Amino acid sequence: MKRFFGIILSILIIYITGCTGTKTETANYEYTTIRRGNLERTVTSSGTINPVATVKVLSQMSGKVEKVHVNDNDIVSAGDILAELNTDVLRLRQSQQLAAVRRSRANYELQLMTYRTQESLLEKNLISEFEYRTSLNTLENLAAELEVAQTNLMVIETEINQYAYIVSPINGIVLSRHINAGDIIVDSSSNNSTNLFTLAENLSEMQITASVGELDVVSINRGQAVRFTLESLPGRRFTGTVENIGMIPVVSSNVVNYTVKIAVENHDGVLYPGMTCAVNFVVQQSENVLVVANAALRYQPSGLSSDQIEEMEFIASLANMDEEQQQTAIEARIQTLSDRGASQSSSSGLAGLLTGARSRPAPLPPSGGGTRAAIVYRNIWYMNDEGKLEVIQVQTGISTSSQTEIISTLDLEGKQVISRERL
Repeated sequence: MKRFFGIILSILIIYITGCTGTKTETANYEYTTIRRGNLERTVTSSGTINPVATVKVLSQMSGKVEKVHVNDNDIVSAGDILAELNTDVLRLRQSQQLAAVRRSRANYELQLMTYRTQESLLEKNLISEFEYRTSLNTLENLAAELEVAQTNLMVIETEINQYAYIVSPINGIVLSRHINAGDIIVDSSSNNSTNLFTLAENLSEMQITASVGELDVVSINRGQAVRFTLESLPGRRFTGTVENIGMIPVVSSNVVNYTVKIAVENHDGVLYPGMTCAVNFVVQQSENVLVVANAALRYQPSGLSSDQIEEMEFIASLANMDEEQQQTAIEARIQTLSDRGASQSSSSGLAGLLTGARSRPAPLPPSGGGTRAAIVYRNIWYMNDEGKLEVIQVQTGISTSSQTEIISTLDLEGKQVISRERL
């Protein structure tokens, strides 16, 4: 049976060779060479560089700025004094409150003596229970007044000793200073509160916020490699890693985008907050693979009829089939050739057969989650040693705007193939 199909295949090849004629021998072509190289597929976007975390420093009390101790880009530690507020009025209030505490204490101590006397008199039945209870109630009220006065004094002293000093809550750097000596600021409890300083915890680690369209965001995953460039540093490439993909879309002019955050390192300090950058998300990579210009995959001879092209592509497709598929395809082809004299419509059945042979399922790489995808075969045309057109079918992989990875069991490196016909 194998020998039989081999004979049939040879007959088909002879038939097809005869069909191609000699027109192709005089055609003028432009060629491209299949070579080895590296390819990658990327998704492009733009983004803005920001610190990973920023802290806005607000004041816990209102007042006038007395001194400012830091400027933009100063390095600060947690607890460092950034600014001081004027405490003249607070110190006057402190003196008043000290007097109020002394008065409350004196009243309390006097009433305490009165209460103890009333208590002794009650034991001797010299006063009524009502007089005793009245004295106790007065003592408790004065004790409460003393406690309130002492608490108010503590509040004033806290404002003088703590709130009047604006301190850094973190170890970091001053990104921006928003106050000067003499400014009047409002405490953080007010809707009109003043942002005094903006601090960043660590500028050696930055974050890019990029917008990615809905068609491209499905190709992006956490941990994915990213490259980006800056207009301010031409010729230099930076790298990062996808840290987070926002699930809430941002819709503008009916265009849906998603926010992607990218972690980047800034050990040399050349990345500044607010810089814009061009971002490339690396979706797929292949190294040291066979690549060919996309024009060669699009080319189809104009000097051959559709029937001739169909026959030649059929022979090329057999190389990508197993023995059983080849036998089935050859049987169908023989039937087509025998019926062609009566009808040209039988080629549709062959087209369906070849589609099945060219799209056998194959496993994706592990990152594909175990799903399966169709193998895609494309035609590449070339001139054989006798100066006649021939075609081979190759499996395609990663594709860019100009080149495509090809996979074949044949040794194609260095082979010249047709990219287009000269006009």
